[in-house]
Amino acid sequence: MNTDATGIAPRDEPAIGGDDRVELPAEARVELAVRTAAASRLTRSSRADRGRWLVAIADALEAHRDELVAIAGEETHLSSARLGGEVTRTANQLRFFAGVIDEGSYLEATIDSPDASLVPPRPSLRRMLRPLGVVGVFAASNFPFAFSVLGGDTASALAAGCPVVVKAHPGHPRLSRRITAIAHEALAAAGGPAAALQLVEGIEAGLALVQHPQVTAVGFTGSTRGGRALFDLAAARPAPIPFYGELGSLNPVVVTRAAVARGEGAAAVASGLAGSFTRDGGQYCTKPGIVFVPERSGFEAALVAALSADAVPAPQRLLTEAIAAAFDRGSVELAERDDVEPVFAGERAADVAAPVVVATSVGAFVAAHETFLEERFGPVTVLVRYSSDEQLTAALGLLEGSLTASIQHAPGEDVTALAEMLEPVAGRLVFNGWPTGVAIAWGQHHGGGWPATTASVHTSVGATAIRRWLAPATWQDAPATVLPPELADGNPLGVPRREDGVLVAPVRSEA
Repeated sequence: MNTDATGIAPRDEPAIGGDDRVELPAEARVELAVRTAAASRLTRSSRADRGRWLVAIADALEAHRDELVAIAGEETHLSSARLGGEVTRTANQLRFFAGVIDEGSYLEATIDSPDASLVPPRPSLRRMLRPLGVVGVFAASNFPFAFSVLGGDTASALAAGCPVVVKAHPGHPRLSRRITAIAHEALAAAGGPAAALQLVEGIEAGLALVQHPQVTAVGFTGSTRGGRALFDLAAARPAPIPFYGELGSLNPVVVTRAAVARGEGAAAVASGLAGSFTRDGGQYCTKPGIVFVPERSGFEAALVAALSADAVPAPQRLLTEAIAAAFDRGSVELAERDDVEPVFAGERAADVAAPVVVATSVGAFVAAHETFLEERFGPVTVLVRYSSDEQLTAALGLLEGSLTASIQHAPGEDVTALAEMLEPVAGRLVFNGWPTGVAIAWGQHHGGGWPATTASVHTSVGATAIRRWLAPATWQDAPATVLPPELADGNPLGVPRREDGVLVAPVRSEA
């Protein structure tokens, strides 16, 4: 998702807990941050308190909107409108998780009554999910709010009851420190443990964070290379821990012949693609990077027209110099290949990235699919021309895991076969829409097979993102005094539970 070389910070600036920086070696800074977070006792807090604290942080974030947008604009070059919307999204995400933990079904609370007549006899068993402990979170470059210090990983981990140590992204260090300070102030004012959120910076700090014995899991959003290095490091620990990495995703799109044959179909689909892959400089993890289009259908001419129109976003200065250099290098190498044909190249300026579109045949794609399936961060997409269903099937069979896959089809067209081919590839299937834009909802899934993520059964957006930071525990024949209140007789907190195999959803009072 971020294409700086390692996905980790390129320098080692000392910072702990935001503006309270301490001149210490990286390992010592991480040691202090982790132990401080662990001492916050967030894991022992109630769901009601955590929900209140999340709302307080959300309110504080929005109260400082103008200040934060200004800092983020200076550091990332993203527009004020985009950044302001992202502040709203981030605050909404914090409030969303407050609602998730208040509702309570995420706990998977289960009670089995004792039954001596069974073989073997069943004791009293009460089971629910509990917080893992301190979580490490690596911030992303391209979403300085929504996937950063207070992004979805942090919000879901705090909601679960897990203290968080964030490894800031070097693309927006001042913003990361300021947001951390605001969160600390909000938590303290609400009577919460400000120490439960810590910030560290630098390459060595990131490595030390993954290896720290008190860190129980890691969330990462970044490049495939950097994520794989940290994934391997987490697995190589004496006690390996889960590493939930969101890495590279091509987000394939299939355009059917019927979709572009009808009326203004080609123009409509082309306009949607143009807006999607160039949005904010093509710096989205859900950017459509490869598009399967019917040969000689007029679609390419329509796409050129759409990219030449005033409605398409202006060329964008990319997030960092490293990302800009990688885009320049990658797009030139792609356009100069013998097996591709340039379709569109926007007018370049000194410090911006203009859209690039190239096309290739199914035969060339099959022969060099490893190259064509590399994620290219920035406003570039590859068209793969197919002339038959058999060709399209052969090409789709080579796709790797992706966060999304999209089908552009005509109304009433049967695309069942296409959907069945794409279901194993993508975490989210989009029909007659575009993958950029990820709603925060209970039904959302933002994940996919390798290399999109390191754990395809989990999501980093939506209610079930909280599941990553929880582990099950069972209490057998436990005295009532040691049971969590969610497992107590009479269900005093009114959480949904499975009792002797039957789902029970208590009616909750509005008082």
